[in-house]
Amino acid sequence: MTQARGTRRATIRDVAESAGVSVGTASKALNGQGKLRAETIERVMRAAERLGFAPNTLAQALLAGLITTDSFGRFSIPVMLGAEDALGIGQVSVFMCDTRDDPEREQRYVEMLWARRVDGLIVTGRRIEPRPPVQSLPGIPVVYAMTQPVGGGAAAVLPDDEGGGRAAAAHLLAIGRRRIAHVAGPERFLAARLRARGFSSALAAAGVAPCGETRFGEWSEHWGREAAGLLLADRPDAIFCGSDQIARGVSDTLRAVGRRIPDDVALVGFDNWLPIAMGALPPLTSVDPCLEEVGRVAATRLLAAISGEHADDVYRVPTRLDIRESTGGYPAPAG
Repeated sequence: MTQARGTRRATIRDVAESAGVSVGTASKALNGQGKLRAETIERVMRAAERLGFAPNTLAQALLAGLITTDSFGRFSIPVMLGAEDALGIGQVSVFMCDTRDDPEREQRYVEMLWARRVDGLIVTGRRIEPRPPVQSLPGIPVVYAMTQPVGGGAAAVLPDDEGGGRAAAAHLLAIGRRRIAHVAGPERFLAARLRARGFSSALAAAGVAPCGETRFGEWSEHWGREAAGLLLADRPDAIFCGSDQIARGVSDTLRAVGRRIPDDVALVGFDNWLPIAMGALPPLTSVDPCLEEVGRVAATRLLAAISGEHADDVYRVPTRLDIRESTGGYPAPAG
């Protein structure tokens, strides 16, 4: 047997090209999946043999590219870990490329990944805002995780920010709080707006008016301290914060003026960023966006796309509420 293109090991794309079929059809033929004509299966098998590509090496032959705009890694690293779990460590090679929010750098990475003949791309970032689509080349499926393309037309996997806002409000209502305020991140961010929408809808469904209007600001402890000072006159008995950093700032101000947490004011954050949530006094109840699950779902969708299954919808991964002392350690409400 000979390897395709000199000494470079053959990929499933080589097999597909040699057999004159799609990558998805080649994958199904090699895995014995789907309903294919006998002559198609035979053609794929002959191409695989000719190129030195055995069916039992299919998983090891897959290459995936992960393109991120999250230079800090705060969001992309959990997504990447989840993707690796789904792809199988040591079975699918993953190239991770940090574009640093530079479109020209991103395009160079796309071209490099094409030259390495990757079978698919996962594009991730630190914001769920729609972004310009990656200028991929024909035949390479793209799945977006923790971000989405402007205009749709590709599979995207996002955390359910709106559902997280509803869960936070439902928990505070379940522990008997009725004067519930919301301190949010910047209104220009879609995640902040969705979390606020979920929070408001849960209160409305329970017939409870929010304690004041949603206060939009920044994703920072400084804003949390400032916002808490503005809220004191409203005397809330609970505050839902749009991020754990905001909640830490709110907590600082409440303690400084003698308000006890959770006795006087219960607190819920968002992100479940453990260094922040566990370092808070008291430890912070927080909505976990389940970013590793976002990565796992994105990788699963990418594998399906490589096998020829097309999807261009948005899938939202349910959030999880981790309950700690800032809300008294009560169990989460059912459903």
